[in-house]
Amino acid sequence: MEKPFVLHMLTTAKNLSPFDVNMAIDAGWVAPMPYINVEASEVRGLVQDVIFSRSAKGLKNTGIFIGGRDTKEAMDMLKMAKNSMVPPFEVPVFADPSGAFTTAAGMVAAAEREINDKFSISSLKDLNILILGGTGPVGQIVAVIAAQAGANVKLVGRQLEKTQRIVDLCNQEFGKGEINIEAGVDADKGEYIQTTDIAFATGAAGIELLNAELIAAAPQLKVAADVNAVPPAGIAGLDPFHDGTPIEGSKSGAVGIGALAIGNVKYQAQNRLLKKMLESDKAIYLSFEDAFDLAREYVKSKT
Repeated sequence: MEKPFVLHMLTTAKNLSPFDVNMAIDAGWVAPMPYINVEASEVRGLVQDVIFSRSAKGLKNTGIFIGGRDTKEAMDMLKMAKNSMVPPFEVPVFADPSGAFTTAAGMVAAAEREINDKFSISSLKDLNILILGGTGPVGQIVAVIAAQAGANVKLVGRQLEKTQRIVDLCNQEFGKGEINIEAGVDADKGEYIQTTDIAFATGAAGIELLNAELIAAAPQLKVAADVNAVPPAGIAGLDPFHDGTPIEGSKSGAVGIGALAIGNVKYQAQNRLLKKMLESDKAIYLSFEDAFDLAREYVKSKT
């Protein structure tokens, strides 16, 4: 008898995300098992309890998901999980804290599609990208993905010192010292928007980060994307349902991508990653780079 598909879901938070539980079940995981308030020191023990509870063959139907709220913490736990495996006792592991990895992947993939379809630009390489409200989990990973794709990225926050710390984390930890994201402050966004090709709003819900005046003053803005579905929009004039829709008042002909359009690509990326775990015959370790690959794949399949 084949063993049931069990996904052990770890989070540092006091609750496991219901969104992630539903996603796991819909992808085919029969039994998503929650582990809350998990500390980094506990990861090794939990992973080894998982891998030694079934035969090497039975582990094919077993996986680990890492959630939580902190991107670095999740990446550290992913590394710890990998280092805790004892071949041939290994299982696939997928990290997606706060859904940030798959949301960021969906956001960048959707923007990449628009610059190709609407402006005949083949890639993000050498484009100037402005990330507003960028110090949170989604903004961090959007910055890294875009920089790895060759864009010139400026991540903006309210306080330069905090923003610089986040940028250093993105460049060194997530980008492995191979990218060069720059830090900026919200007070100077009027200056930054003058050379911006793509603007991403990744701040807290209900806060306008790019107003109509700044949109009108952006001479080369091509795409503006917003993850906020709660009024007011993070980008003036952008509706959650907008999906390559022209932005009213943009003199450069920019198009907008709203939260629900981004969310659809995010959903598809997360679903495909969870299914990839089910289908894998070997241990795989999935994070934001894998999410971007699958988000891109999904977007291309719809063009």
